[in-house]
Formats: sequence, structure tokens, C-alpha cells
Amino acid sequence: MTDVSGISTPVESARTDDVVRLTAAATAAAIAAGELSAEEATLAALDRIAKVDDAVHAFLHVDAEGALAAARAVDVRRAAGERLGPLAGVPLALKDVFTARGMPTTCGSRILEGWRPPYDATVVSRLRAADVVILGKVNMDEFAMGSSTENSAYGPTRNPWDLTRIPGGSSGGSAAAVAAFEAPLSIGTDTGGSIRQPAAVCGLVGVKPTYGGVSRYGLVAFSSSLDQAGPITRTVADAALLHAAIAGHDPMDSTSVELPVPPVVEAAGRRDIRGMRVGVVRELAGEGYDPGVQAAFDAAVAELAGLGAEVVEVSCPHFTYAMAAYYLIAPSECSSNLARFDAMRFGLRAGDDGRAGAEEVMSRTRDVGFGAEVKRRVMLGTYALSSGYYDAYYGQAQKVRTLISRDFAAAYEQADVLVSPTTPTPAFPIGDKVDDPVAMYLSDLCTIPSNLAGGPAMSLPSGLVDGLPVGIQIMAPAFADDRLYLVGGALEAALDARRGHALLDEAPTL
Repeated sequence: MTDVSGISTPVESARTDDVVRLTAAATAAAIAAGELSAEEATLAALDRIAKVDDAVHAFLHVDAEGALAAARAVDVRRAAGERLGPLAGVPLALKDVFTARGMPTTCGSRILEGWRPPYDATVVSRLRAADVVILGKVNMDEFAMGSSTENSAYGPTRNPWDLTRIPGGSSGGSAAAVAAFEAPLSIGTDTGGSIRQPAAVCGLVGVKPTYGGVSRYGLVAFSSSLDQAGPITRTVADAALLHAAIAGHDPMDSTSVELPVPPVVEAAGRRDIRGMRVGVVRELAGEGYDPGVQAAFDAAVAELAGLGAEVVEVSCPHFTYAMAAYYLIAPSECSSNLARFDAMRFGLRAGDDGRAGAEEVMSRTRDVGFGAEVKRRVMLGTYALSSGYYDAYYGQAQKVRTLISRDFAAAYEQADVLVSPTTPTPAFPIGDKVDDPVAMYLSDLCTIPSNLAGGPAMSLPSGLVDGLPVGIQIMAPAFADDRLYLVGGALEAALDARRGHALLDEAPTL
């Protein structure tokens, strides 16, 4: 992590603690009203990172100079009377899977150690255009392959609720940074649940937008038909503001959809769900689910009913095959995407002694540059795509994907949104499942179906189990992302009112 301890700051310690605990919306409002400068907000975040990140290890790179320069530019423009965006001056942590000019991009892998891209991802360009202050890059499972952030080549990130436990993955650094009050906003990516699962186990709001709703240009690909960028925040309102800032059509991404951005900010503030039909997915419950997780979910569903929603049970029978299909489709696409890391164009080069041929250098580089989980998935995917096996494995998995999409379509004839627990269990201890890949994969049991179908989904804190946060997942039809925010905003307000405070207020002090 970059040392920020020597930065001179006028922000007193007590003031820093108050500032870092503000939501993104409250921070932006204070900056707009002149009660707080963007520079003060950024210095407070940098101070917090210097104070706690040695324990949490959320950040891989802190761009203190760049962040302060961006913050000061916001203050200058504000003083000049310019109209700025709703998140102007608000600090953000960026998952290290996005290219950003001037900052290293490692994807949590040794094979890209030291690589600095010459261009910004579209998500990064839109954040800069919105005057969001990017603090730096945060940790992740290598190439987004994992559910615990233990697969990072740079060491695991720790859950701020319990430093002996995982923060989820692959966007564990993004979630931990927000939960540790190092930043009010973060961007993650979700291929099989990698935004929603970390958000759930860290007590946050995480949203996977509809596939094609947020540009993937400059997002280093793991599984191109599944990857999607989205927000991780402390509140539904903050998630809506960040979602609106990064979404929209991008001609640089062939999978970007040319449709208006759903009215997510408006929906987050409405909070009236009377008459909405909420479908509880029968297949996403039962054996294997922690009793505390199920109890918190049931209580959240009862809260929705109390708000006037009609709760119905729906069946999605092919969801039981989602994990098997995913672990053929995603590794197959990853084996194709990661072929570009060949030691010839960028990143690490090992074994080039002047005598070794290109193929030998490539083999040596991949051997030392890729971690065990990446190698496992590349080999699995290469096998599934090989001659004689394509139809039996990858082709069959795509057929299951179609059946899952049909299950969703049928369910949405009975309900406006679907709900389930986000994860079967709370955060588990670091090292507990590292030697059991299948047990690790089960962390994404509830989240994978939405990725396969491409629809939007949100995780929202539903309660605590033995002092650890768990989440409820809300799913909606493609391009109806605003329904997530309508239901999520209403449920969040009701749960906070019932407990008398936000769930994150119960997190231990670091």
C-alpha cells in the first residue's frame, strides 16, 4: 500500500471520524453547501486509509496526489460558481480490474505487476467526468476468480467486522474499503456474485446492473458474457447515484445496450411498494443455508409484506443447475480471455535468458504469473472447449442458461421482483475453504442465476448472525433496474427504522 501517513492535513482527528462516516449523498450535500471542501473530504479518507488499511488491506495502490489534485479542482470550480454533478468531490475506491491512466492495474495478479495502462476504462472516464475523486485501486481475487479475496497475489483483504474473516470476493477490497470507512463509494465487478456477495458479508448495498447497462470497455475480462461493473455503497440512495453516474450506452463496448438509463435515483427515494408482487424463490432456500441467514431473510420478507407488498412463492426449477452451468461457461470464456497474457505484449516476462524460445518464455511466465485458482479455471475451460467436448460441456451449459432465463421469465409473470438470501452463510474464517474449491464456489449459490440470465440484482443488509452481517437479494427483469432501488429503498428505510439505526453503525471500531 502507498504510504499516506506523511500528508499534511488540516482536518482534526475528531472531524476526520465524522467526515468519513458520512454517506456519499451527505458528503456531496456538505460540499455543495460549503460546509465541507472536497479537499477536506479527500484528506479525511486518506487519513483513514493510513490509520486502518494495514489491518484491513483493502488498497493495493493509493493515489494520494492524484486524488488531492482532483479534489482541489472540484473546490476551484465550486468557488467559481460552476454547476457540478451530484457526486462531485466524493471519494471512491476502484477495483483493480479497471484500467486507469496513471495508476497500476494488476487485477490482483503477478502477471500484470507494474503495468500502467495508457487509457481510462469508460467507467473511470465517467467517474472523472462526474468529478468523483478516485482514491486508488483496491484488492481483488486474481482476475476476479474467487469468493473471498484470498486468491489475490498480494495477500488477502480482511473483513472490517471481524479481521479473521473474509470480506467476500472477488470485489472484497471494494467492500472492505467502504465497510472500514475508507471511502463512501466503491466500484466492483460481478461475474457470478462478486459485488453482491461481498456487500452481503460486509453489511453493505451492492448492485449488479443489467448486463449491457454499464460499459465493460477497459474492464479486464474474466468471462465476457457475464462480467458487469456496479456500485458498492452504504445506502441504497448512494448506490443509485453511483449507478446513474457510470451507466449508459458506450460505442466502445459492443455489448453495451443503447437504451435510457433506468430512473434509479428517483426510484430509490419513492419507498412506496404497496401492491407490488414479491416472489420468494423456492429453490434458493432450505438445506445448506445457515438458520440465522434464513431467519434474517424471513424477517426481511415479513417487513416487505408489512409495507404493503404481496408476497408469493415462485419456482425456478433449473436454478439447481446454475452453478454447474456457470462453472463451465465462465472458465471456458476465461481460458480464451487470458490467452492474451503471453509475456510478449505487456506485464511479466519470466525465463527470457536470450536462449529460450517464445513458447518456453510464455509457459514459464504463466507458471509464475498465474495463481492456483486461475490455472485451475483455465485448464477446466480449455478442456471444455476442446475438440470433441465442446458440445458435451460448453454447449450443454449454454442450453441450461437458456432454461434459467425461461425460469426467470415465467417467475416475472407472477411477481414484479424476486428475493432470496444473498449468501447461504455469513463470512467464514480466512483459510477455512481455501483448500476446498467446491465449498468456496457454494458462496455464490444464490447469485449466479442473475448473471447467467443477465438481469439486475441487489444485495441489501438484512440483519446480523452471530454479530456478522448477512443480506437479502432482490432481483428484477432486464432493464428494470429501478425496481431494485424502489424495493431496496423501502426495505432499507423500514429495517433501519425498526432497529433505530443503520446496520453498519453496529460494526466494531477499527
